[in-house]
Amino acid sequence: MNVNKIENGEQLTVEIEGRVDTTTAPALEAEIKGSLEGKTDVVLDFKNVEYISSAGLRVLLSTQKIMNRQGSMKVINVNEDIMEIFEVTGFSDILTIE
Repeated sequence: MNVNKIENGEQLTVEIEGRVDTTTAPALEAEIKGSLEGKTDVVLDFKNVEYISSAGLRVLLSTQKIMNRQGSMKVINVNEDIMEIFEVTGFSDILTIE
């Protein structure tokens, strides 16, 4: 998994590439949470995410909880396979997906 963070004032865009699973989720969580200070708008770009496990979903949920208090979060460029996981788990009702 590769993570590219783009900070623009109060906005943080996180481009994620590869698999978000039990092995990579802790690193993703550390990358995101270490950058949320002072951010009111977080965008997670899933264009190059090929798989997400329950560990990855937990990272999304914990990030969403933080952003509910300090701003907004959205997930963009979600492919069909990932969208199906979001729908089956109910995350499509929790997350803002564009």
